[in-house]
Amino acid sequence: MMDRPSTTSLLRTKSDQLVEAISAAMGGGTKSSPMNGDVAGGGGGPETLSRKSSRRLTGASPGRSGVGSRNNTHIRKSRSAQLKFDLDEVTSGAALSRASSASLGLSFSFTGFTVPSDEIADMKSFSDDDDDIPEDIEAGTRKMKIQAEPTLPIYLKFTEVCYKVVIKGVTSTREKEILTGISGSVDPGEVLAMMGPSGSGKTTLLSLLGGRVKEPTGGSITYNEQPYSKHLKSRIGFVTQDDILFPHLTVRETLTYAARLRLPKKLTKEEKQKRAIDVIYELGLERCQDTMIGGSFVRGVSGGERKRVCIGNEIIINPSLLFLDEPTSGLDSTTALRTVEILHDIAEAGKTVITTIHQPSSRLFHKFDKLILLGKGSLLYFGKASEAMDYFSTIGCTPLISMNPAEFLLDLANGNLNDVSVPSELEDKVQIGNSDTETRNGKPSPTIVHEYLVEAYETRVAESEKKKLMSPMMIDEELKSKVVTSKREWGASWWTQYSILFWRGLKERRHDYFSWLRITQVVATAVILGMLWWQSGGDSPKQMQEQAGLLFFIAVFWGFFPVFTAIFTFPQERAMLNKERSADMYRLSAYFLARTTSDIPLDLILPVLFILVVYFMAGLKHDVCAFFLTVLTTFLCIVAAQGLGLAIGATLMDLKKATTLASVTVMTFMLAGGYFVKEVPVFISWLRYLSYNYQTYKLLLKVQYKEKNDWVDGIKVGNGVREVSTLLAMVFGYRLLAYISLRRMKLHSGA
Repeated sequence: MMDRPSTTSLLRTKSDQLVEAISAAMGGGTKSSPMNGDVAGGGGGPETLSRKSSRRLTGASPGRSGVGSRNNTHIRKSRSAQLKFDLDEVTSGAALSRASSASLGLSFSFTGFTVPSDEIADMKSFSDDDDDIPEDIEAGTRKMKIQAEPTLPIYLKFTEVCYKVVIKGVTSTREKEILTGISGSVDPGEVLAMMGPSGSGKTTLLSLLGGRVKEPTGGSITYNEQPYSKHLKSRIGFVTQDDILFPHLTVRETLTYAARLRLPKKLTKEEKQKRAIDVIYELGLERCQDTMIGGSFVRGVSGGERKRVCIGNEIIINPSLLFLDEPTSGLDSTTALRTVEILHDIAEAGKTVITTIHQPSSRLFHKFDKLILLGKGSLLYFGKASEAMDYFSTIGCTPLISMNPAEFLLDLANGNLNDVSVPSELEDKVQIGNSDTETRNGKPSPTIVHEYLVEAYETRVAESEKKKLMSPMMIDEELKSKVVTSKREWGASWWTQYSILFWRGLKERRHDYFSWLRITQVVATAVILGMLWWQSGGDSPKQMQEQAGLLFFIAVFWGFFPVFTAIFTFPQERAMLNKERSADMYRLSAYFLARTTSDIPLDLILPVLFILVVYFMAGLKHDVCAFFLTVLTTFLCIVAAQGLGLAIGATLMDLKKATTLASVTVMTFMLAGGYFVKEVPVFISWLRYLSYNYQTYKLLLKVQYKEKNDWVDGIKVGNGVREVSTLLAMVFGYRLLAYISLRRMKLHSGA
């Protein structure tokens, strides 16, 4: 290849030839020059065109700005798409001829000219610095590469892994074997793919290797020759098959919060945010970075984009081990290929990558370093992916037609031998004529094929692979010790975790709290109450008794509404809590406090609006202090009721059971609230002290009528100290119960 100075001089020397060629094609010039070719489609001889005129071909002329700008945009896009050439092609001129003619919308048949120097200056994307930057075909943009920092290399090895589950029936229980003697290994820098039909045990094996389920019932799994420990959680990234994300957060917010919580403390906030932006561009998400994730009832990003956000959540921490459960599901072939290439980029930095894959394209299949093929929980093949076809051909199974290797392997795992040569051992069984071993087309049954494949692997490959796995690995003792003795490192301090989770909670739930349906419900109820008790007054004992019904309804309404809102909090977020806590994103105490306090500002706005409408329409006590005390009392009732809902939801973690228990509890508290029953029997009188409705009702009576009468509607109005103390005890007591329930809840093994 010629050096750069000589090439540049060649470009400059030939630039005039291109201008003159265009001049001859278009006509209207004043200068002529011979060319090394003819203009296709030109009727006459060569004509000339000045450089200034040729520039007007690609620019917007005055008075035609709209058309000109569109033409200019089209030409620039054509340049970036078609005018990419190397220096060798510049010297020959052939590629340059094709690219130039295409970009200008002309048809030239000559060669041996170059691009004008002023146009070369516009081609910034042709520099050598940009040649190695991949292009996202789906997004239509050029993407950045993440500068992956080196982490602790981890050698993963698993031997004779078995797993069983207990299925409880009505009258008996039985054990079901999910995995049977699975062995394999994967080293840093490699991508291991697990293939197999649905129900073959891919996800179970991936979860076992990633420490997401309890220990296997048999066999061993080691990381640098050491067993799994909770210290490994911060070094493992796990992308689940289900997309677990907050629907009302944008893509940028989701990845930024993940970066701030998971990346090391030594990085500044700006550096963490930059890492999140880099991941967005690496995954081709820049076009939708300000779009909400979306969910069942919220429009958001597409399924493929949502999957890429899940991958970004894990690769953002630069993990030593990365597990992915079907990361290409829902993606087109081009985007899936790019996703697998990203996994290779991660592995090349010294990471260990294990992924399950379902029916990949042939291009994807050849990207994997190692392959595990599972069938009905048994191992059918483990080894290099490039050698899988050779192995199956040695046991007599070869495709009779051209097909995707992945499809061929999945057909074998399913016991399907259509368009596949039948091994001689199986042909003998078919010729015997045993109906149990035949299908309608004369092929062996899937059960027989499965048994043959398992037996073939056990006799030909399994023993040699097991010997390799049993031999000790030459691993530095320092690497072994770091897996076990490494300290648990949080990505942020407790206060920073609380702050991040607090603002994340506000952004996520503000849409639900301020939905038009909810606002309409509260305002409509307030207006109806105001009209029913319109200027009811409170001077005479009869008027006091009338208004007491309104005050009791306020206590019941704001004691009922928050309970059934808070019940759904932890059961609905359990999957997210499992996912984030298993990755050591934050402390449980920081999450719990942020989750409960982020609701408080939102819970205060609607009650204030409710009281503003009801208070003045019903003609309650016209006093500023009384108004604010009414608001404060209502707020105490809301926070206490919310605590009860949190405690019930966290304790049961089942929406049906929690709703049933909450209904009974709220109804009991309402009946014991002091309005329906004035004389409660002694043996059940303790219920009143547990009822926040009763305490709130007494406080509201005190605020309105303390100066007028000590007894209202059969209830003695006290000084309010006991009621306030009881409500405060409920506020903290119920929340403490909820936190203890969450702390005792077993998220998963090793969490």
